[in-house]
Amino acid sequence: MPKQTNRKNEHVSLSENFYKDGDSSFKDIHFVHHSFPGINVADIDLSVSLGEMEFSAPFFINAMTGGSDWTGKLNQKLAIVARETGLAMATGSISAGLKHPEFANSYKIVREENPNGLVFANLGAGHGPENAKKAIDLIDADALQIHVNAPQEVVMPEGDREFDQWITNIQDILGNIDVPLIVKEVGFGMSRETVTLLQNIGVKYIDISGKGGTNFAQIENFRRREKKLDGLESWGQTTTVSLLEAMEVQKDSHIISSGGIRTAQDIIKSLALGASLVGISSEFMHMILTDIDTAIDRVYEWKLELERTMTLLGTKTVPELTNTDVIISGETAHWGELRRINLQKYANRSI
Repeated sequence: MPKQTNRKNEHVSLSENFYKDGDSSFKDIHFVHHSFPGINVADIDLSVSLGEMEFSAPFFINAMTGGSDWTGKLNQKLAIVARETGLAMATGSISAGLKHPEFANSYKIVREENPNGLVFANLGAGHGPENAKKAIDLIDADALQIHVNAPQEVVMPEGDREFDQWITNIQDILGNIDVPLIVKEVGFGMSRETVTLLQNIGVKYIDISGKGGTNFAQIENFRRREKKLDGLESWGQTTTVSLLEAMEVQKDSHIISSGGIRTAQDIIKSLALGASLVGISSEFMHMILTDIDTAIDRVYEWKLELERTMTLLGTKTVPELTNTDVIISGETAHWGELRRINLQKYANRSI
């Protein structure tokens, strides 16, 4: 088995082992309850639009896996969940399929199982336009995610050590593909400086993917046979902090929230902080490793809870959630204060 495909299997196995280790920052986010919602449950519309992309619900199955026979079977299960629930889905990095054509089917299966759904391809920032086009063509993708994962790479024994061309690569890809480009972190969060840089080069879709879910520094550290880099396992910003950072500078881009999203309340809190869409990874992987039906049922439970919560908040549509009153506490508030982010504006938005 090629080393890279074996690594893909290890990533899934280790992410499941560490599944409960993440500390979600959404406990710091609280809604103010007002006793008269003024609307009915039947008024709620969960659909969202991001540019030319239409989503029936404000969350999707985010990038996870592919690149081996086993992970291909997992992608097949995830694609079935996406098809049966109407969710969009991203594959894991397609680089393994480009290097090893014998494993291309581990990605193609997503489109085969879900021919009419929204499907995103995924590739690392070390690639250029040629591979980006190949990744899109491989699964007839509706959008392309370019993931940025410098902390993972420097801890990974066989990881990249050169990052000076990443921004140039993203610019080149942006100018040479015909589908939307999403730039995505992999669980280390983004700063407002990062979001500003991406917006300045024309990126319209930014997934801040904060700390709190799968910790790839922890996973790669576990895989190291040489000296461990324990100090990097706590690197990065949480999802809530990353959302506060992003919304300070957000202009004409769509901010996607991911990283440690485990419940419907995490989804709706992300949307209330300003995210246009929410990506979920490890929670889906955890469920489909047990049972596809469990994952399908959970999606409908989340949709039901989102409808009910939006009713309580008096918001008929997802964009209206940014008008709700939100109290920010704990470490998220402490970070915001030190970074001179005005948290008071979130607490009195309905006035």
